Amino acid sequence: MVPSLLFELMLICILGVASQWVAWRFRMPAIVVMAATGLMIGPIFGFINPEQDFGNLYSPLISVAVAIILFEGSLNLSFQELRGVGRPIFRISTVGAFIAWVLGSLTAHYIAGLSWAVAFVIGGLFVVTGPTVIMPLLRQAKLKARPAKILKWEGIIVDPIGALLAVFAFEIITFMTASNPEASQIIFFFAGSLFAIFLGWILGRGLGWMFEMGHVPEFLKSPMVVVVVLFCFTIADVIMHETGLLSVTAMGITLANMGIRSVSDMRHFKENISVLLISTIFVMLTASLDVATITQIFNPHIIGYVLLMMFAVRPLSIFLSTIGTGLSLNEKVLIGWIAPRGIVALTVSGYFAGVLTDAGYEDASILTALTFALVIFTVIAHGFSIGWLSKKLNLSNKGNPGALIVGSNPFTVQLAKSLKEANYPSILVDSSWENLSLARKEGLESYHGSMLSEQTEHHLDTIPYEYLLTLTHDKSYNSLLCTTFLPEYGRTNVFKVSPYTTFKDNGYSAGIVSQVGGRILFDKKFSLEDLIDKAENGFTVRQTTLTDKFTFENYKQTKDPETVYLFLIKPSGQLKFFSEEMRTIPASGDKIVSLTKGKEAEKHSGQS
Repeated sequence: MVPSLLFELMLICILGVASQWVAWRFRMPAIVVMAATGLMIGPIFGFINPEQDFGNLYSPLISVAVAIILFEGSLNLSFQELRGVGRPIFRISTVGAFIAWVLGSLTAHYIAGLSWAVAFVIGGLFVVTGPTVIMPLLRQAKLKARPAKILKWEGIIVDPIGALLAVFAFEIITFMTASNPEASQIIFFFAGSLFAIFLGWILGRGLGWMFEMGHVPEFLKSPMVVVVVLFCFTIADVIMHETGLLSVTAMGITLANMGIRSVSDMRHFKENISVLLISTIFVMLTASLDVATITQIFNPHIIGYVLLMMFAVRPLSIFLSTIGTGLSLNEKVLIGWIAPRGIVALTVSGYFAGVLTDAGYEDASILTALTFALVIFTVIAHGFSIGWLSKKLNLSNKGNPGALIVGSNPFTVQLAKSLKEANYPSILVDSSWENLSLARKEGLESYHGSMLSEQTEHHLDTIPYEYLLTLTHDKSYNSLLCTTFLPEYGRTNVFKVSPYTTFKDNGYSAGIVSQVGGRILFDKKFSLEDLIDKAENGFTVRQTTLTDKFTFENYKQTKDPETVYLFLIKPSGQLKFFSEEMRTIPASGDKIVSLTKGKEAEKHSGQS
């Protein structure tokens, strides 16, 4: 029985999201898992063929998805991020892209055997990397801030540039081979490109103005953004093919740099849509391939072309374009290696394969196989190597996952010290310079500023920290921070100190605060004031390893009721903070770190 389109779409969505989960669960490159899933249900077992089954809807669906993904990525391109990396990003996106175009075209002609016309079209297209493949790799590798920013900006900026270079090359070929060439074709190309940029800018400014003036209610903001993105992409693409990507990128960058709070609030919503689209579209594309195309990628000329693109063209374009930009050799090596191709390369090459074949270039028939080979080889090679290579080059935030602690006081300083001694990175963040004095005195990492400040977002590197602990005296602020950063850190990694003791005279307020975002740290009977009092009156941090004979129950019987269980270290190195909602039961081999009575505390309690 042939499945309905609705069933097929449902299957693709489920398998796409499941691929993302498998990749997260087993720490594998998500793109590799999605590609393998698409190949399994498509050409290998023949369950579905989305390109045939969806018919005329297939290309529009892919195009719309790519437009939304690229727009969402460009919303993260704030010009404030360019401090210190503006020059290399500009050089890579311009000079580097041009060098890659020329070298890629030469390689396509001499190695892959393509005609000059087809070689220059595909050479322009293959300068792309793209957010669909770069973003999952950056999440996986946890690179240091500078190389991560460069790869992110390049992936988003060069995506539309690559498509435009391919269009430009095709227009030049058409112009030069025409019996009666007209210069108006070339003029129209540049005019169409400029119009696309202007359209994206004016729509971004207009939408931002409407948000700022309150002309759009909150419940309509996200739907309106999606609709305007589709309008922006479609109008530009109708006027000149492949300029829609340029237009939505310009729109996203415009909105990202207007400083509109509501746009930042919608970012997590669009990130969720982007993840869903990447998952489903990548599965659709790979499932639409046929066995002949897969077999063709093992052609020696195609393999030789792919290897040269990976090991020669990309590194040379990066090394030459970044001369004098201040990048270190290690950064150049990493950026010169990481260049996976993704959805844009597959979709645009499919378009040009048809156009060039219709124009009489028979060699264009291998473009789909050539593109798929480059996508698969780069996705697998870069997906599995980025973590290892970044560690070897000292460009990853290596080590155990750490904790970002908001609020500097005697207790949090003691907590940060205990994490440091256990080889887990931590940083204390506080808007009071005076509060941070104790942290500085103890030699702990600290940052002076508010977590909700835009400056903090751009200057504080949060990548090394998987946990957010809010321990300020303002319990409402703690809950607000937990709610704000919950999408970024995850529900199980966001914590706040208990509000109950502080609000003993107002149980209603405590109940509200306790229900808003974040898990309650340690035990709800310990307020921040209680914890600080313990830290100041002789309670000390101790570490105990559980065994088969000395279980967690035995451990609790030896401890005073006032003992605060801080965190648990599993034999695997996994860190678990004790909380009201903790489901992990400490077992043999686990190390328990607690704040317990020392001699000074016993003396103090005896005097009282």
